[in-house]
Amino acid sequence: MTSSESFCNEKLRKAAYYSDDNVLIFNMDVREAMHHLAEAGVIVNCMVTSPPFYGQRDYGSDGQIGLEAHPNEFINQLVSCFEAAKPVLAENGSLWVNLGDTYWSGKGEHKSGESKQSARRFGLRPQDKTGDGLLCKPKQLLLIPHRFAIAMQDNDWIVRNDNVWIKPNPIPDQVRDRCSVSHEYMFHLVKSRWYYFDKAKVGRKSESGSILPPSDTWAIAPARKSHMHKARFSEELVRIPVLATTPPGGVVLDPFGGSGTSLVFARRHGFRAIGIDIHKDFCQSMVDHLGELA
Repeated sequence: MTSSESFCNEKLRKAAYYSDDNVLIFNMDVREAMHHLAEAGVIVNCMVTSPPFYGQRDYGSDGQIGLEAHPNEFINQLVSCFEAAKPVLAENGSLWVNLGDTYWSGKGEHKSGESKQSARRFGLRPQDKTGDGLLCKPKQLLLIPHRFAIAMQDNDWIVRNDNVWIKPNPIPDQVRDRCSVSHEYMFHLVKSRWYYFDKAKVGRKSESGSILPPSDTWAIAPARKSHMHKARFSEELVRIPVLATTPPGGVVLDPFGGSGTSLVFARRHGFRAIGIDIHKDFCQSMVDHLGELA
């Protein structure tokens, strides 16, 4: 458990965009923020996050992740961020990562005037370029989520689940020759065999009255798009990660904080919370979102 002294460390507060006795928010690269936290002796129990998906958004921030020329570069960047997080995550802590996949297009810059497609296809995305003819070739599903998970295994993380998030009534893909995508993944990763998991907080009751663990298939509606962050979490999506793997008095950290959904859910349930985002407007959004709890 992180002590109040470590969490409220004066040097740490000076580095933060926002701080109080229960919340820290950092406007910087994930790896830089992790260095500050580790130096202050902060230990978190649950990390839950949805990093930028490959080639899906341009957030307009220097140093942003998601627009690398090759998907392997993107995966390497993500793994680097979570390796920097290892000293901060408790030995019995959990990391939950939400990732969706990407198709390689190779068609060049989007030209259509159709509004929904324009929102999804901003200028020349990495996957619109010619590609390497191997992994990156037209119509190829890149399998990024599981490539990421395997890369994490190669760095000694243990993958406990590749939970599937099913989206009811998703926006249909404008395609003619494949099925429409309606799911993403929520990977549960840990550092060691022995980790904190309270299934009673999130489990299902059997006919005999015993508590079964939650299913690895989650049917959850996406968050309504009434917020400046166009790809924000649904609070229901973080419910199992936060409640199952954060002990009383624990700390929840979202290294790609976005609109602050993870932080708000954590605070609503009595946990301390830390958010990180390289985009300054999203850091302010986290502060505003948390302010609505007061």
